[in-house]
Amino acid sequence: MNAPSPGARTRADWALLAALIALTALFCVWYVLPRQHLLAGLSVFVAPPALLAVGVALRSRLAAYWAGVIALFWFCHGVMLAWSSPAERGYAWIELVLALVVIFAANLAGVKARFAKKPGNDQPPPAH
Repeated sequence: MNAPSPGARTRADWALLAALIALTALFCVWYVLPRQHLLAGLSVFVAPPALLAVGVALRSRLAAYWAGVIALFWFCHGVMLAWSSPAERGYAWIELVLALVVIFAANLAGVKARFAKKPGNDQPPPAH
């Protein structure tokens, strides 16, 4: 399950990698540079997208899967702060948009495979 995906990288792969790197940078600026929450910022916010970006760069399908799953939490976190914290609203909206990019990029290959036209399936099902 953790085998590298075959073939050349797609635009979705590059978008996923770029969004994870951007999330890492955003969380560094948001939580680590002010030095208010250094340990929590590094361990809870910076480490997950950074490690997932390394996995995606190494073409691990498992890393792409977990990036999509964890992005749901980033999305919820962004929505919550955009709604409740005016001081952090700009960061929250950036997090929200990047989380959506991660979710869509991580799932695009599966969605395409699910809805792809199957060969030899051109005929309608028989009527009963």
